[in-house]
Amino acid sequence: MYYLCIVIILITKNLLIMGTRSTYRIIEQFTDDKTKKEVNQDICLIYVQFDGYPSGHPSDTAEWLSTGKVVNGYSLNEELQFNGAGCLAAQLVAKMKKGTGGVYLQSLKSRGNSWEDYLYDIIVKEDQSIEFVCYENGKRKTEVFRGIPSDFVKHYSKQEDAKS
Repeated sequence: MYYLCIVIILITKNLLIMGTRSTYRIIEQFTDDKTKKEVNQDICLIYVQFDGYPSGHPSDTAEWLSTGKVVNGYSLNEELQFNGAGCLAAQLVAKMKKGTGGVYLQSLKSRGNSWEDYLYDIIVKEDQSIEFVCYENGKRKTEVFRGIPSDFVKHYSKQEDAKS
């Protein structure tokens, strides 16, 4: 009962801190050789419990993506390389996961149904470019950004600067 009273007080005073949940869907985009149609192959879904607003970890993720490049066969130099969409997905999980909790792999079917405030797509295109897409997941899913990762960083760092 004691905890319930504290939660009620925090809610009524708008002091209850909630995580801004988000998911990243990694997608490999390519042209099907037989049908010649563009195909979007979902690789994985990464659920992140906190700081999913655009200027939070998504901005950090977009900055990280913009420092790397997609390759088909990698070299042993120092630069950040993603040997395709699956390699990018594995590296992103390794970058984000810091022990128990906070970051999870989920079924692709759960996207948008885990109380996420934001949904992000990282699309690895056939030409080895990366597209970063952000959706607000309110009553309706609304696309708020589509472009290259470095433009996402510029866009949302300007919004944070304006708030300061």
